[in-house]
Amino acid sequence: MQNFHELIQGFHNFKEDYFLREREFFDQLVHGQRPKTLVIACCDSRVDPAILLGCRPGDLFVVRSIAAIVPDVEKAGEHDAVVSAVEYGVKHLHIENIVVMGHSNCGGIHGLLHPDTVANERYISRWLCLAHPVLEELEHEDPNEPAPIRARRCEEGSVLMSIDNLLSYNWIKSRVDTGTLELHALYYDMANGTMNVWNAAKEDFEPATIK
Repeated sequence: MQNFHELIQGFHNFKEDYFLREREFFDQLVHGQRPKTLVIACCDSRVDPAILLGCRPGDLFVVRSIAAIVPDVEKAGEHDAVVSAVEYGVKHLHIENIVVMGHSNCGGIHGLLHPDTVANERYISRWLCLAHPVLEELEHEDPNEPAPIRARRCEEGSVLMSIDNLLSYNWIKSRVDTGTLELHALYYDMANGTMNVWNAAKEDFEPATIK
């Protein structure tokens, strides 16, 4: 879609092709939401978690931020939209899963790797600084790593950093410790069309399989 008028037409198409056919389902949604999963995804227009994960309206509580970054408890701002949304999902919707989903060809991670491209953009550059520890660790491990491999490892590392940062909030960690909340890391490879899941035992992302 290229302009606002097409968006309005898109709504009318949705209403005729989907809403009216599923009227009973949408009537149920009027009375409240009960998603079991909260997804933290990148803002990238190519990476829509509901579409990629095959979900219907009401299935996911979605939070989006550049590079799917979640600040830790020490760095969250006084008016932090990401953390406030996560807090609502955990405390009010009682979600059972939090999924952090990164992806390939991420513009945010490109900005992290090439800070000169966002140096004059105050809010973007400050946000990306939250993921700087990931870049520092990669530099320490192998400063001569090829650029494409560095980018992918940084994209994946940012997802894992956000998982760790979520655990810095006691209202999340306490639920994880008691087994009422689970955290999951996903990485979507756009070129290959694969969704990869973090395997803690192997310490690597591997293609998702249906059990």
